[in-house]
Amino acid sequence: MEMTARGLPNEVSGTMVDAGGVPAELQKTDDAESLIIYFHGGGYIGGSIASHRNLTGNLALQTRCRVLSVEYRLAPEHPHPAAVEDAVTSYQWALTQGYEPHNIALAGDSAGGGLTAACLIELRNKQLPMPAAGVLISPWLDMSLSGETMVTNDETDSSISAKSMPRTRELFVSEAQIKDPLASPLEATLSGLPPILIQVGDEEILLSDSQRFYQKATQAGVQAELRVWPEMFHVWHACVGLFEEAKLAIDEISQFIWKNINRENH
Repeated sequence: MEMTARGLPNEVSGTMVDAGGVPAELQKTDDAESLIIYFHGGGYIGGSIASHRNLTGNLALQTRCRVLSVEYRLAPEHPHPAAVEDAVTSYQWALTQGYEPHNIALAGDSAGGGLTAACLIELRNKQLPMPAAGVLISPWLDMSLSGETMVTNDETDSSISAKSMPRTRELFVSEAQIKDPLASPLEATLSGLPPILIQVGDEEILLSDSQRFYQKATQAGVQAELRVWPEMFHVWHACVGLFEEAKLAIDEISQFIWKNINRENH
């Protein structure tokens, strides 16, 4: 299913910014203060700020947070680890702008969900102050493509095909990088990460990625929540305005983020 190329909601303004050399759009309502840094999906080879404005704009509207939608570099021109470098840079830029770590959440869908996880892992590795939370929407977390739902859900997934995934992967990573934890966060040690919400549809070929990551995160002591939505397809959130489940999923994200940001101030 194609991303609905709708614009920002009327109540949300968008301003392009230079986030430490990485192009991004700051989307916000009048009363927004806390920040969500958002990484769009597209298999690391496609997608953009523009393709995701309906999703990110409604995320800004429903959470009443500012959303920094990041235009990270894409493969094949910029293969791994360019995206992770840009993600970390955008977070460090936010800190220089006066945002406190406990007022920041990271979020992303599909490849951007994997990038959200990779960014959290790299921030931990670099011993940088951690954001308050991470949200992974239909994330791609396993470059080995070994999840059982790659097979069992191939008939039900209306959005992405298991047959096309190896081609997408080879544009992004080399054979030698498939097990790199920053390309395949499922390979990483997950201890020390902030609370994480994972949302995935039960029709998705990437369902196993979410289930395995949730299990591993929980075992590592991370406060993780896995929400498997019945009869939902890959990144259904992009269809907010078309059917209710998309709005409800963003409402769930909103509640999760507000439960975790500002905790130092409670």
